[in-house]
Amino acid sequence: MKKLTGLILCIAMLLSLAIPMLGSAETPEFRIGIVTGSVSQSEDDRRGAEAFQKMYGEDMVKLAIYPDNFTEEQETTIQTIVNMADDPLMKAIIVNQAIPGTAEAFRRVKEMRPDILCLAGESHEDLPVISAAADLVANNDFVARGYLIIKTAHDLGVKTFVHISFPRHMGYETMSRRVAIMKAACEEFGMEFVLETAPDPTTDVGVPGAQAYVLEKAPEWIEKYGKDSAFFCTNDAHTEPLLKQLLAYGGYFIEADLPSPLMGYPGALGIDLTSAEGDFEKILAAVEAAVVEKGGAGRFGTWAYSYGYTVSAGLAQHAMNVIKGESELTDIDALAAAYQVFSPKAAWNGSNYTDATTGVKSENTFLVYQDTYIMGNPGHFVGATEVEIPEKYFTLK
Repeated sequence: MKKLTGLILCIAMLLSLAIPMLGSAETPEFRIGIVTGSVSQSEDDRRGAEAFQKMYGEDMVKLAIYPDNFTEEQETTIQTIVNMADDPLMKAIIVNQAIPGTAEAFRRVKEMRPDILCLAGESHEDLPVISAAADLVANNDFVARGYLIIKTAHDLGVKTFVHISFPRHMGYETMSRRVAIMKAACEEFGMEFVLETAPDPTTDVGVPGAQAYVLEKAPEWIEKYGKDSAFFCTNDAHTEPLLKQLLAYGGYFIEADLPSPLMGYPGALGIDLTSAEGDFEKILAAVEAAVVEKGGAGRFGTWAYSYGYTVSAGLAQHAMNVIKGESELTDIDALAAAYQVFSPKAAWNGSNYTDATTGVKSENTFLVYQDTYIMGNPGHFVGATEVEIPEKYFTLK
């Protein structure tokens, strides 16, 4: 009996110690989910999501990846997004980039859980379509940038602007309108505008095949159009091989479709930036030094802070602020403040999206852009966020 009593007392003591320990683990009041592409398709988007998760913890922030071949696996994409809503604590889902299928996924989420905020970053679907399903949409300002990229190229002495893409991208309203704006801006500044085609990485050729094509064709394009030509590609995967050949053969690169010092530059330059992970001032300095060393000063540009990284983390931060009652969802200044948590020294500008056909301004769709930084010795911001864009460009399509 004494032994049994002693055993019971020991168990009681252990339980008394264990119960407070179990209770000490804090359960989050809510969770935020971020869905991005893979590192191979859109590394910056993924790294931004990881940075936000690291900041707030894996218990509060859940991550998921949609398929690389998302055009062929749309139902998998939709289900990946919808699965986030199974978590009873989930209060916001961010998708960056919001590839085809995101609008349908958001509709299904809202049917299940109308309390969940749905935020789309860099939508591939037409903005009126995604804005009808999402609570908030934030895209790069394809209108302003269509003009500003050409103006910056002109100011640097560029004579020809070469736009590289493929039919799927040219079917997107954002990209087709930007082409129209770029072409008109080239006419205004007395430059030649040229369209070139490269393989779509989501087709059978995959990322390796698309990159091999650009690597082979870029020297021919540079020879054809001249070293006073600037090149622009609409796909992330095309960026690295294009930069590599421009550094080797000449030509200009104003900024990527989704700009970042990490977008294509590390691979093209053969530099390891692991030690500077997440520190974009160090990353930019290292990239700039390598560009200058290869003779690219004054010819290569970027945004000082990664767009994709900032959108993943910034939209999640904005959602968190809204959930906590600290911000209004459709306040563009509040959105900019959330972005600046992850781009503290960047100048941003932007506006509400206006439908070129109807002239109707969307209250929940924002177009934003960061100032362009041209690398050199020293490098410099071009003041793009201060330029007044002629009104006629806002209705071109």
